[in-house]
Amino acid sequence: MRSRSMMTTAILGLGEAGSLYAAGFLDCGFTVHGYDPFVSGTPEGIRRFDSLEDAVSSADLVISLVGASVSKKVADEALPLVPEGAVFADFNTGSPQVKKAVADRASEFGVLFADVAVLAPVPRAGVLTPLTVSGTGASAFTSVMEPTGTEIDCIHGAAGDAASRKLLRSVFMKGLAAVVLESVTAAEAAGQATWLRDQIVAELDGAGDELIERLVTGSRKHAIRRAHETSDAAAYLDDLNVPNWSTAAANAWLSSLADS
Repeated sequence: MRSRSMMTTAILGLGEAGSLYAAGFLDCGFTVHGYDPFVSGTPEGIRRFDSLEDAVSSADLVISLVGASVSKKVADEALPLVPEGAVFADFNTGSPQVKKAVADRASEFGVLFADVAVLAPVPRAGVLTPLTVSGTGASAFTSVMEPTGTEIDCIHGAAGDAASRKLLRSVFMKGLAAVVLESVTAAEAAGQATWLRDQIVAELDGAGDELIERLVTGSRKHAIRRAHETSDAAAYLDDLNVPNWSTAAANAWLSSLADS
């Protein structure tokens, strides 16, 4: 790997996250190339290319932030153009199977592949957003990223391992968001929004493993009673004309535990 002052990073996808990463790498002294045929804005100081080949052909690190739905397609187009020995880092929240497929494709061209899981909203910390990485390019990616000061958990597993951790985290984070959305919507309909928000903060503030264990153990121990409680809660949300999808899911879990 070349020195930082000579290091070139190509960002594929200049949406919100891509632009923030591009700016962060630039601030750390990297040469930054950008490519995005759909987004018109370009962060100041970034060298934007209209050609994918021109953007990646001299890059030491290529970062894909194009979205999971097109990540494999873009990788298939880009990898034959990436220099042998460079790192192709897939930051998209894709399935482990897609990450493995892209890794196999990268190996055909002698390109190191980094399966990168982004563990927090990028607007919060930009290039400093914590990451987990696996794949053949995990160590090289971690080394290239060192000047940024980014917290990186290099798990040294195969491509797909980081993605699997991200999706497990997504089950919790997106599920939590759904519960909060449903709870706050219901509380607003009932005229109790402030009270309910205070209750949520009180439960989550400083929450640790004790809370997790209480939720898991308590749900199993009191499944019958809590299944009845969530059934009543769902009926109340029906009265408020508020969706109760999360409450129904909670009831399904508790009912299953009660049956077993």
